[in-house]
Order: sequence, then structure tokens, then C-alpha cells
Amino acid sequence: MSKQLLTKVGMVVLLFVVVPAVLMAFDRGYFYQIATIAAVFVLLAASLHLVTGVAGLLHLGHAAFYGIGAYVAALLGSELEIGFTLGLPAAGLAAAFVAFLVALPTMRLISIYFAVATLAIGQMLYLIFLNWVSVTKGPNGVLLFSGIDFFGFDIESEIGIYYVVTAIMALSVVVLYRLTNSYYGNALRSLREDDQCAAAMGINVTVLKMQAFVISAFFAGLAGALWAYTTGYISPNDFNFSQSILVLAMVVVGGLGSLPGAVIGALLLILLPEVLRDVGDTRNIFVGLVMFGAILFLPKGLFGEVSALRFARRILGSGWSGSADNREVGWE
Repeated sequence: MSKQLLTKVGMVVLLFVVVPAVLMAFDRGYFYQIATIAAVFVLLAASLHLVTGVAGLLHLGHAAFYGIGAYVAALLGSELEIGFTLGLPAAGLAAAFVAFLVALPTMRLISIYFAVATLAIGQMLYLIFLNWVSVTKGPNGVLLFSGIDFFGFDIESEIGIYYVVTAIMALSVVVLYRLTNSYYGNALRSLREDDQCAAAMGINVTVLKMQAFVISAFFAGLAGALWAYTTGYISPNDFNFSQSILVLAMVVVGGLGSLPGAVIGALLLILLPEVLRDVGDTRNIFVGLVMFGAILFLPKGLFGEVSALRFARRILGSGWSGSADNREVGWE
């Protein structure tokens, strides 16, 4: 069995055999909740990785698109009784559509100007969630009782919910992984390194940035819908500016430009505070020290981009070699 296949099988076994076995061994709702929250934030960090880590756009309003997905899923379920099967893609598409509208006037901005624009848009959407009481229910939030009905089958068990959320997360991460480790991903990296040079080489910089922004928002919307369906309640405070900074910290600590790094960063910043829960509020100091130490001593992240690209070549295997003249293709 090849190393590539062994690695893929190992990941599947870890997610769908080992972790569920541990959860069922402890059989506590708290652990199931932490596992599903971790899966949601892994997807959220992976979606931000595409636009910030690969395309190099400093996005400070990502939680707003996460919130759009959550509110669309929750309102469709509570007001129109549209369930998970249709509500999940609708949430992703709604977030992507709003991102497209946002991208039209902002994608010509560069550097800090783009960051400030996304910050302003994120705050604007947060205020809409908070104050549009007739639709979003304002500070009271939205209760969702429908749960997860997957193609007509109601999934009520905690382990069943874990499997559904993890499967959607894993599939989404695989799509993002294949997308970023391709020639399209290389084109996005060229924007990050020098967009003027990329434009001189014939790349439509504005269109490519818009595509990355919209795709990222789509997966953020899926993460928001999963959050709504698994918690059963959402409020505006779930999608404020601090959430955008948390997700950005996951991407930076894990390693900018590295999808495995974004996954590791998300797991670290979600699981570490829970592990340290017994020390009370002091845990925030420990988490801050870990983040500070990671940035200080590992400026390229816990799993940097170079390591991630090498990892991608090993996983993708023959997809990176075998051209007509037997020359290898890729980054090395």
C-alpha cells in the first residue's frame, strides 16, 4: 500500500473510527458538543485560509458571512420549516451571494484599505443581525427546533450528529485542499506575492480575488449553518468582530498559506481552552502565551506553507507528475 493511500486511510480512520470510539467511551454530551464545535471551526478556518492564507487578502469580517449562513439556516427552519437538506446549501449560497455584492466595490482595494473595508462590512452586518428585530429577532436570537434531517431521516443521536457534521467538514476541506493545491491555487498565490506582476502575466486579478472571496464565503456559510443546526440557537454575539479575530488567529498560528496549519490552529484554539477549563479564567493567559510563543518562535506557523506544499505532493501523488515528457510538475 502506497504512502499516499496510507495517509488518506489514516485520516478517515481517525475522524470516523478513533474519535467516535473515544466519544462513545466517555459518553458525555459535553464531549460531543466540543467535537462538533471543533469541526465547525475547522471548516471556518479552512474557508478563511483560501482568501487570506492563499490569496493574501487580509479579511477582518469573515464572521459576518459565517453569521449569514447561520441566520439563513435558522430562519428557513423556524419560519418556513425548510430542513437541513435544503437549508445547508441555501445558507452557503446566501453567504456567497452577499460576498459577491460586497466584492464588487471592494476588490480593487489593496492592503490595509481592503482590511478596513472588510472590517466595516463585518460590523455593518453584525449591526443588522442585532437591530433588524423583525427578521433576525435582534438580541433575543433565533431558536431552531428542526435539527438535522438528512434526506428525510431525522438524526437525533449525538454520535449521528457528529458523523454528519464531520463528514460535511471533511468533504469541504478536501475540496478546498484540492483547490489550493492546483494551478488555480498557484494563481491565487501569485496575487499574494505580487498582483501587479500577475496582471502583467495575463491573470485577471480582480476576477480571481472575487472568486476566492465568494468561495471562501460559501464555505463560511456552510459552517454557520452547521453551527445553527447543532446548537439550536443563534444570537448576534456569535458573529461579532472577536469571532473574526479568533478565526484569523487560527489561520496565522497554524501557518499562513497552509491548509493543514489552519486545521491544526483551529483545533488548538478550540480544544486548548477546554482542556484548561479547570484552571478557571487563568486559562486565557495560558492560551495567550501559547499563541504568543507560536508566533514568536514559529513565525511561519505550526505547519508552515512549505511543509504543507510538500505534504500535498505526497498526498496527491501521481497528480503532480507524469507529464508528456516525464517532467514533474508542481512547486519543486
